[in-house]
Amino acid sequence: MSQTARRLSDSMRIVRLDLWIDPAFDACIKGEPGLSVEVLPARDEAVTVAGLAGAHAYHVSAAKDEVPARWQVSASLLAQCPALLCVSSGGAGYDTVDVAACTQAGVAVVNQAGANAASVAEMTFALLLSLVKRLRESQAALLAGSAASREALMGREIEGRVLGIVGLGEIGRRVARIAAGFGMRVMASDPLLTSEEIRARGAEPVSLPQLLEQADVVSLHCPLNDETRGMIGAEAFATMRPGALFVSTARGGIHDEQALLSALQLGRLAGAGLDVWSQEPPSPGHGLLLRSDVVATYHTGGVTHEGRRKVAQGSASQIIDMLAGRRPSRLLNPEVWPRFLERLGQRQR
Repeated sequence: MSQTARRLSDSMRIVRLDLWIDPAFDACIKGEPGLSVEVLPARDEAVTVAGLAGAHAYHVSAAKDEVPARWQVSASLLAQCPALLCVSSGGAGYDTVDVAACTQAGVAVVNQAGANAASVAEMTFALLLSLVKRLRESQAALLAGSAASREALMGREIEGRVLGIVGLGEIGRRVARIAAGFGMRVMASDPLLTSEEIRARGAEPVSLPQLLEQADVVSLHCPLNDETRGMIGAEAFATMRPGALFVSTARGGIHDEQALLSALQLGRLAGAGLDVWSQEPPSPGHGLLLRSDVVATYHTGGVTHEGRRKVAQGSASQIIDMLAGRRPSRLLNPEVWPRFLERLGQRQR
């Protein structure tokens, strides 16, 4: 075996699927001695099985509807990847990764929380302002040639309104900061934070029922997990103030789409801004898409050039750190770290 071939065979192998990712990911990995990156075809079973079987790190998209179920990180996939040491989810979410199964297998998992936070926070206000300024209705009237009266398209201001933030993490705290600039009063519910920390992040701490009852705008910024799945349903929408607005740039599945549609049809809520869906993209005939009081986007809140570049750089950097034995900044299963280091050491001996 030549010296070059020996170096390649000894290198730590990072793999990803052939889904779009900012070029910064591959560039960062390729710039590190002793690491190699391989792009596996999402639609070729044999090639991808073989590639994953010898992989030491796996970068996977965080969007479930982008990644074929076969290549999502489950217990069955992990069983076929004996060399796998770590998994990187390409977003703040990690819907495509079974973290508990990874922990059981001794595999470290990281996400990229905060990398696209500025992009998603900006999208929150893009949706909100589109609703209160009635941009969708105004453009439709112009296109139809029916824009005869400006007063017929009269919007509202958000200054002085109460914004209720559900989940005050990296994105939620930015939303709170932007809201203050608009002169909004901000309250937040987050079971993972103390009242003092919520205040330090720019919001008044309240319970979720209090938030729903008092907010003029309810905005979701919490992860999708067993505790939050279906959390905002018919009962929650019935609790919200009449005429309130609902916005979500979090994850589909946290709110019940049919219950939201019913609340809008009954006139209980004044509108909704939605970037996330239980199925992405939603069908063109989805009832929420057909309403003039709904502003809808295709989970593009974090899909900006800047956000995607920061996610790619963060993913690569954390993989590089882990394979060098350095604890990453966004470790989702810290309890696995001692075992991870043991497995890494065994591989390097």
